[in-house]
Amino acid sequence: MHAAGSREKEKTMKISVLGCGRWGSFIGWYLATHGHEVCLWGPEGGEAYEVLKETGKNEYVSLDKRITLTCDLKEALDFADTSIISIPSQAVRGFMQKIKDLGGLERTFVLCMKGIEVATGCRLSEVLIETGVKKENIAVWVGPGHIQAFTQGIPNCMVIDSYSETLKKRLCEEFGSSLIRFYLGEDIIGTEVGAAAKNVMGIVAGMLDGCGYAALKGALMARGAREVARLIKAMGGNELSAYGLAHLGDYEATLFSPYSHNRAYGESIVSGRIFEKLAEGVPTAG
Repeated sequence: MHAAGSREKEKTMKISVLGCGRWGSFIGWYLATHGHEVCLWGPEGGEAYEVLKETGKNEYVSLDKRITLTCDLKEALDFADTSIISIPSQAVRGFMQKIKDLGGLERTFVLCMKGIEVATGCRLSEVLIETGVKKENIAVWVGPGHIQAFTQGIPNCMVIDSYSETLKKRLCEEFGSSLIRFYLGEDIIGTEVGAAAKNVMGIVAGMLDGCGYAALKGALMARGAREVARLIKAMGGNELSAYGLAHLGDYEATLFSPYSHNRAYGESIVSGRIFEKLAEGVPTAG
């Protein structure tokens, strides 16, 4: 894994961000505040979209003047040749079919969620390929970091991986900044599987917290990472990817942080509380 340049950008990109929830709205905010023009899409009637439409902000970010908010998917697709997708992982296949119906597959797609499709066992990039997207046009953006920290100016490192060496280098240069230092992933299988599996680890960590067994998190990290390494190898990836930013490097943000939805969900299971927010690790664990 190699670090990419993190100089502030001189060239402005036009980027569509498809999904305006917690992470999608942050991505739009991040890219806009670092000089890019952004079209942020959300479904009409969706709570996240309606809040942004009415107030221009949510509990995490305020919309920058460089952000155009829309509920028209075709408008968002026509806005730019690069589309970042940030929606629930199990909705990807159906969403890509909508994009296909609009003739929008000929573009760069950057996946910013973590998961495995439950019905098929496919990685999310494989879902896009099966939908008709060229593999060299697909990238994934994963790694540690919480919106609450980023918006306070606390920097972190993340990963962009792709089937295309040229694409991931370009995206790292265009998206990198003093707030997020991007590293080039070298194993898209390991990057995707590791990122999805760390969410499951977060749920287990929360269950340990709820049971009062937080001391076992050390064992969970050591043995869990090794098991994930074996899984990555069995799926055709490089087992060393388990020890990079996409998996082990994301443990602090997922297993310990009070902002972690997966950890909070795991704790709610054993405490009997209802957790109503999205925890990406739930379908992956199933």
